[in-house]
Amino acid sequence: MTTTAPAGQRGGARVAVQRFGTFLSGMIMPNIPALIAWGILTALFIPVGPFPNESLATIVGPTIHYLLPILIAGTGGRMVYDTRGAVVGAFAVMGAIAGSDWLIDQFNAAQPEGSGDLGDVHMFIGAMILGPLSAWVMKQLDKLWDGKVKAGFEMLVNMFSAGIVAFLMGLVGFYIVAPVVNWIMSVVGGAVGWLVETGLLPLASVLIEPAKVFFLNNAINHGVLTPLGTSEVATEGSSILFLLEANPGPGLGLLLAFSVFGVGAARATAPGAAIIQFLGGIHEVYFPYALMKPALILALVLGGASGVATNMLLGTGLAGPAAPGSIFAVGAQALLVGGGNLAGVMLSVVIATAVTFAVAAVILRASRKRDLARAADGDDALGAAVAQTQANKGKSSEALSGLAAAGAASATATATDRDMPASASAPIHRIVFACDAGMGSSAMGASVLRSKFKKAGLEGVDVKNVAIANLDGGEDLVITHQDLTARARQRNPDATHVSVENFMNSPKYDDVVKLVGDANANANE
Repeated sequence: MTTTAPAGQRGGARVAVQRFGTFLSGMIMPNIPALIAWGILTALFIPVGPFPNESLATIVGPTIHYLLPILIAGTGGRMVYDTRGAVVGAFAVMGAIAGSDWLIDQFNAAQPEGSGDLGDVHMFIGAMILGPLSAWVMKQLDKLWDGKVKAGFEMLVNMFSAGIVAFLMGLVGFYIVAPVVNWIMSVVGGAVGWLVETGLLPLASVLIEPAKVFFLNNAINHGVLTPLGTSEVATEGSSILFLLEANPGPGLGLLLAFSVFGVGAARATAPGAAIIQFLGGIHEVYFPYALMKPALILALVLGGASGVATNMLLGTGLAGPAAPGSIFAVGAQALLVGGGNLAGVMLSVVIATAVTFAVAAVILRASRKRDLARAADGDDALGAAVAQTQANKGKSSEALSGLAAAGAASATATATDRDMPASASAPIHRIVFACDAGMGSSAMGASVLRSKFKKAGLEGVDVKNVAIANLDGGEDLVITHQDLTARARQRNPDATHVSVENFMNSPKYDDVVKLVGDANANANE
């Protein structure tokens, strides 16, 4: 049986934190390539790196201090108000950067000689505030005079209004946001520093591992760990903070335990989920397994804490954020640090996996008879857990879409499968897989469809994966998870839309190949 996720409930602190974390993730994730590039430069060429280079190291400071915050602010502004929002948001954060530098200079100048100076505060958090805020202000002001500007003066009004808003929000950044962010970073940085100095950093797993299962981790990861970790890399060459959440060991250990000691659909699907989680870095595929037995969160906490403790003892870390949390991304960032860092990080992954596996195995063995009886009675525990996971996320999850139907024939048609369009009214040359983030399993689905087109000998068809928010109306055919199709139709009502339950193995893909082949053949006649 297929279990669908209930609509996410609105309101409540949990939902608010989820939405906040998702918004922060939307600003950070597109800029991860720039963070990776900066991490490579930093790890290799700063004085403590394996190839110290004074000339190349001059790129490191301006990049973290100016470029990265501006990119984040621009992305946040674009999310709220397209290019216009990106421009005013990017300028506004310059005010916060300059304000922070001025405050630190004033403080250092007032200190007695030899007492030590404050270091730089990098405006990642300021960018996450000012980018969307400036764009929102611009959007509201544009609404005030929309349709009221005399013909011929539209460009003048648009240019000067955006310039004035950017100027004013820059002042807000200088005088208001900079002091607030400096204080926040001082408090949070001090707290994390205390945990490191006292050896209590593994306790962070008590918060992080349950937060991941309930999709509350993005606010912690992107709002706190990424800014602090990036600042630490600038001086030390690596940071353990990037491993607090990204270590794939706990998730792998849990899924391996289900592969050996699980029952029914959970045992059958766990090996495939482990590959997706460990190699692909899509951690959310193991969340339903934890929710099937909440006691398993203890295994994740102990595994995560063991990994953190290992990295603390060995002094290992990453040169930048590992996104997605794949073993390949973790290994690449660990390798950049040089020395024995890669071996230490890999050991932390192995230990986290082993501890999680051992604890989860005890929990699963203790309830095995009861689980077998429930499975024999047709209790779809995995399907219910997937539904709960999607409810926790507050929206559909493409990576989880196939788990709920485990045990049933994958080619069995569902209600949405019967909604496959019989034909297309125009040739199809541009196909887009659209999901919330534009990555993950939708990228896998796009790869599967490209392969099918190649085998069918169909050429001239472009298949890509994007976020729904980035649909531009030029798509000929849009493929979405069934829970997201309505949103995709709003973005592009003229395209042919296909809904699927499982991006990675949908029976509709063969029908799509036939649909495209027929449509393009008819257009050429």
